[in-house]
Amino acid sequence: QLGAGHGVAAPPCCAPHHVGELPGAVRIAPRRLHRIRTGPGGTMRSAPAAGLLPLLLGLRLLLGGGAAAQYSSDLCNWKGSGLTHESHKKDVEQVYLRCSEGSIEWMYPTGALIVNLRPNTSPASYKRLTVCIKPFKDSAGANIYLEKTGELKLLVRDGDRSPSKVYCFGYDQGGLFIEATPQQDISRKITGFQYELMNKGIASDLHTVSASCRPCSDTEVLLAVCTSDFVIRGSIQDVTNQPEEQESIIHVGVNKLYRQKSKVFQLTGESGNWRGQIKTLLECGVKPGDGDFLFTGRMHFGEARLGCAPRFKDFQRMYREAKDKGLNPCEIGPD
Repeated sequence: QLGAGHGVAAPPCCAPHHVGELPGAVRIAPRRLHRIRTGPGGTMRSAPAAGLLPLLLGLRLLLGGGAAAQYSSDLCNWKGSGLTHESHKKDVEQVYLRCSEGSIEWMYPTGALIVNLRPNTSPASYKRLTVCIKPFKDSAGANIYLEKTGELKLLVRDGDRSPSKVYCFGYDQGGLFIEATPQQDISRKITGFQYELMNKGIASDLHTVSASCRPCSDTEVLLAVCTSDFVIRGSIQDVTNQPEEQESIIHVGVNKLYRQKSKVFQLTGESGNWRGQIKTLLECGVKPGDGDFLFTGRMHFGEARLGCAPRFKDFQRMYREAKDKGLNPCEIGPD
């Protein structure tokens, strides 16, 4: 436990849903689509889906046949409105994004969206990527599916209210298909989420609960210093537990800032000191304590997530021993 004499490797922001565990598989037939649903008492029943869905396969070939492209978009983010659909047009819209992170915001959802994530990397590297999405807190009005070769698997059901939940899947498992659900009044509905693409190894470190809170080895600490999104020397000022989200927020006072990818740690006007917050799992049992730690970790959906966090005196020992043997993977001032 931090503050109790040991550093930890903290895990994910949350236990993600993995596609293999999700219900709601749908196969698109040439003329008819059936969803498999669970009826009362757990019995299975089938029902025809909305008429627009059988158009999906054809629209992959006829990209120009979607609704009018009246939306704002850049290479990373898309924001659009279902109200731009014209009644005589096919109401499935294609969206293409080419960044490793960004967002989708669909106001007044009607019809469907196909979201194509095409990062600026070699297609050969796609199989090593993991896609994670985090729905907005008030996202509503559509179901989000994972689609591959005409089969849909339910990823996020309309109405789910889990503000910290992250859903991850392998890039090669398919793309995102977002279908608006029937609504009496769409005027207050916005479906939205953030997305991130990352190396499968990084995603596993962020979302492997089985490895939660274990101390890092010397080698892991030294590698974390070289590869993390943030590296700081600091102390634990306070810890705020959030039982409803199964998370803890570590309030950190920064003594030395080695590196940060985003401005999570900032100079505060009141005290003139550098401060910031790092999140980890509640089960790690982090408590305030004396002494300095070397905090490392990654940014995930705009939040600092804890990685390796040895006591600073232990890091100094590891670094000097590795340097004496010529084994330290990168240079950093340990003082």
